[in-house]
Formats: sequence, structure tokens, C-alpha cells
Amino acid sequence: MLTVFYLIVIGILYTTRRKEVTKSFSEYAVGGRAYGPWFVAMSYVNSWWPGSTFIAFFGMAAGAGIFGFYGLAYSTLGVGLMYFLATRAWRWGAAYDLQSQPDLLGKRFDSHAVRVISSVVGVIAVFPWVVLGMQALGELFHVASGGTWSVAVSLVVGIAVIVIRQIWTVNMGMRGLIMTDMFQGIVAYGVSTLIGVIMLTGMGNSPISLSTLATVPEKFLRIPGDGGTYGPLYWFALIFTGVIGALCWPMSFQRIYTASSVRAVKASTTRTMLISGVFYTVLMLVGMAAVSVPEVAADPQGGWFTLLDKFGGTWLTGLAVVTVFAAAMGHIDGSVQVSGLQIANDIVQRPGRPLSDRQLTYIAKGSMAAFMLLATVVAFSTFNMTRLQLLAQISYQLVVQISVPLFLGIFWRGGNKYGAAAGMVLGSLVASIMTFFFPDDIPALGSLTGGIVGLVVNLVVYLVAYAVMGQTAEERVRVAEFFEAAQHPAHRVGAAAVAEPVLVASGADEVHEERES
Repeated sequence: MLTVFYLIVIGILYTTRRKEVTKSFSEYAVGGRAYGPWFVAMSYVNSWWPGSTFIAFFGMAAGAGIFGFYGLAYSTLGVGLMYFLATRAWRWGAAYDLQSQPDLLGKRFDSHAVRVISSVVGVIAVFPWVVLGMQALGELFHVASGGTWSVAVSLVVGIAVIVIRQIWTVNMGMRGLIMTDMFQGIVAYGVSTLIGVIMLTGMGNSPISLSTLATVPEKFLRIPGDGGTYGPLYWFALIFTGVIGALCWPMSFQRIYTASSVRAVKASTTRTMLISGVFYTVLMLVGMAAVSVPEVAADPQGGWFTLLDKFGGTWLTGLAVVTVFAAAMGHIDGSVQVSGLQIANDIVQRPGRPLSDRQLTYIAKGSMAAFMLLATVVAFSTFNMTRLQLLAQISYQLVVQISVPLFLGIFWRGGNKYGAAAGMVLGSLVASIMTFFFPDDIPALGSLTGGIVGLVVNLVVYLVAYAVMGQTAEERVRVAEFFEAAQHPAHRVGAAAVAEPVLVASGADEVHEERES
């Protein structure tokens, strides 16, 4: 099954390949801004739910009960925010030929430092998830081999498979990524949802059903903070950080720039919420119902594979492996692609040394290859390191530090580059240090997390810098023109031609943006 799935993905990549990828960095980075809502939505879902959703989040539901639903709460709320960001973010992207989230921040604050800092924070935050994704593939191939391959051998095979897959990701850019995201998403989230619904109906001697949920012990129906070791603010901290972080991940924001219009972005948010809501709800209900299965209770994180093995034997176990593999592949692809693009476009490229499209594309490809090589080395060397999960937790608390200049910069004309840069740096330092010493929560603060403390520092620095230094007259004019560019549908313009936004909504090369009703 895995081989067939893999070959279909490769076939899609060659079928949708275009020569333009090698000629235009915009085509390579954002697929020419040509995609409709379903493609954008599935690409977003694929970059949001990694393969570990079937392992870690499923294990949370099977091992801790209703706690697992927190992922649904922050995901749907976070994706909903994209709806309100869509108009300005997409129009700025089209008018200034922006390729990435740091690209927008650099333009908003007229600062290369802001652009570099936000890019570095994003790439660092993404890195641990690629490492964990590789290690999850090792576990997956251990299951796929029926336990006959050692974990070490399975890790080698899993990393080899995903590294080989990156050859096409590096060469073909965003277009190939989005086309394969559609197929991978259907397999990962569509097939798994269908299997979950069938099991919940109790058909075919399913080991669980909806009626099983009525017998779930009370301890599985309590959320953290409702008694126990966590304070009253723990649940709030998890949801709040998740909602804010949803649009701070580089992969999420870049999806806006792949859309063909503002309307496509907004329509994609409703489809993303629909796909995510149905998939994740069914998965969590299956996990909660599985608490009554002794084999799942003994190993909650392997529960998805255990359940499908009990339900359908080898064939359904194979299908379970393919669904997890599809989700893992999509997430790693998106992470590697956006990291390479940001390194080339936002870190290597400098204001006084603009690079050609060909140079940017080569640097992006080289950066992706280096990113994967480094992730491979770390995945091998830290496979038995139990505290690697701490890096993932720090990365989440880290990436939300982009939110202060991002959200305030989009919706408020105040602020300056000094506050934006210093706020992200100090907020990231505080969040990393606090999370290192208090990886889960800070008991003295009612179980708030280090990321929220960093956010407060970040916000205070941003506002104080603006209160003390303000904006020059020239800066106020520039910001006013920048916000004016978001008031009208814009023309698509090439990177080399961009100096000022084109605001006339007519002409042969007008982007297919429809006016909002």
C-alpha cells in the first residue's frame, strides 16, 4: 500500500510539472498565486495536522479523554482569524509581490532587521517539528514491518523515504506541493474520517462505537485546571497560544499568497474549518471511545494502529499506516519548502543586493537540501533523547512572538521598526528561558505558559518603543500609503517591477480578485 501511495504522489508531481518553476521565483514560491479555495484549504490542512496527530493527539484522547479536544478549539478559532486577515494580507502580497510572512513584516515596517528576525524565529520554530516528523516515520515503519524491523532500522528507512521525497519538493516548488497536498489530504483526513465514522457506528464488529462513549469514566471528562495539578489558567493558556500561533506558523501565512484572490482565501478558511472540524472531531471521539479497549489503554499513542488491527486485521492496519504516512509527508514537505524559501528570500537576499529569480530559486533549493540534511542528522542523534519534546514545546512558545508585529502591524498604523524588532527578540528570549525551566506550565502564575509571559514582554516593548520614539513624518506617510494599497484590488506585478503598488482595478494583467460585497 505504501509503495502504491508513494508512486501515485510521484506521478502527480510529474503530471503537474511546469517549466515556469525554473524561470520565476514567484511561480516557484507561491505557485503563481493561482489556486482556488479547495486547493488552498487542503494545503493548509495538510500543513497543519502532521502525522503525529494520529499518534500524540490520538494518544491524548485515548489516555486523557476530553483534554484531546483542545486541539479542535484552537485550530478552528485560529483558522477563523485567517478570514479577517485575508483581504489586507492578500492585496499587499499581490501589490508588492510578497512571497512570505517575513516579506510582509519587512515591508510593513520598512526594516530588513524585522524581516530577518521574524524569518529566523519562524525557521527555528519549524525545525524541531521536521525532526519529530522524521522520528515518527521511524515508529510508523516499525508498525508497517509488523515489528520485525528494529526501531533503528525503521528510522533509517523512514528518513530515507522522506529525504528522497524532498528531491521533488526542492525541484518543483509550491505548485507540486499543492497538487500533492490535495491527494495526500484526501487519503490522510478523508479516509481516516470514513474509517472512524464506520467504527463509531459499530458496524463489522467494531471494537468501539458511539454507545461506548456513555461508559467513559468521569476522570476522562475533566479538563486540566478543573482540579488536579494544573492551575485555573492552564486551559486558557493552551487555547490562547494555539489561536495566536495558528497564523504565525510560516506555512499558514504563505497559503494566503498561493490563493488566486481574496475571495479564494476567505472561502478556503471555511473549507479548512469544515475539513479540520469533521476529521479531528471523529478522531477524538474514536480515541475517547477506545479508552475501554485494554490494548489501547496500555499504549494510547499506538491506539490508532491497535484499533484498526482489531477491526480489520492486516489490511486496515496497512491503511492506518498509509493515512499517517500521508499526513506526515504533507507536513514535512510544507515545512521544508517554506523554510528554504524564507532563508533565500528573507535572510540571504538584502536590500542593497537584490537577487535574480534564478539566484533566489537556486538558493532556496540549496537551503531546503541543507535544512533536510541537518534535520536528518539531528533526528538520528537525538532519537533516544526523551527531552527532545521540550524543543517542540519551546518552538510553539517561540513562534507566537511573531504575532505582536504581525497582528498590530496589519490592523494598526502605529508602532515602529525598533519596537517590532526588539519586541520579537526579547519576547523570544523570555519565552525560551521560561519554557526551558517550566516546560509545561508556571505554577506560580496559575499555570500560564512561558510563551504568554514572552508575549506580554513583547507587547510592552512594542508599545513603549512607539510611545517614546513614535514615527517620523516620512514614516507616517509611508505607512498611510501602505494601508491605502490594501483598500483596492491590486494588479499582479512582477518582483523586478515593484516599486509602488498599482491600484487601478482594470487592465489586461489584473489579478482575478473579486470585489468584496
